[in-house]
Amino acid sequence: MDIQTDKTSVASPATAVDIKRILQMIPHRYPMLMVDRVIDMRLDHSAVGIKNVSINEPFFQGHFPSEPVMPGVLIVEAMAQTAAVLVVSTYGQSSEGKLVYFMSIDGVRFRRPVFPGDRLELHVEKVQSRASVWKFSGKAIVEGKVMAEATFAAMIRDKPAE
Repeated sequence: MDIQTDKTSVASPATAVDIKRILQMIPHRYPMLMVDRVIDMRLDHSAVGIKNVSINEPFFQGHFPSEPVMPGVLIVEAMAQTAAVLVVSTYGQSSEGKLVYFMSIDGVRFRRPVFPGDRLELHVEKVQSRASVWKFSGKAIVEGKVMAEATFAAMIRDKPAE
């Protein structure tokens, strides 16, 4: 089924998505799953994801052992995964498990470091979409302060045949 035409399965707007549902929707798994929950979503428009940053994250072993800081690229990845949940929710079940590939990342700004114990809010808003290509504006926020922001585009595709 063509993803761009399967909007018939979209029922009412979702407002929250728990981790069990996220695991059904996107293919990411430990250690690359960067969103724990989506707390607010407006289909085809915006979503707010949550990443609870723990000292147990494997990247803290090397980034940096004496001053653990979440790598900026993983903050952007967390925004993209939140956006992927929004895309799958918008298109419905036929899009679950598809792969989302970055096409571009623009205007990235890292404002403040993210540390273990932070509750990272991942605010993403659709800028535009055409067929399987979506463009988003994202902000990563901790306690009301912007930690990072970016504009990014991604394409949703079927998994390659195994």
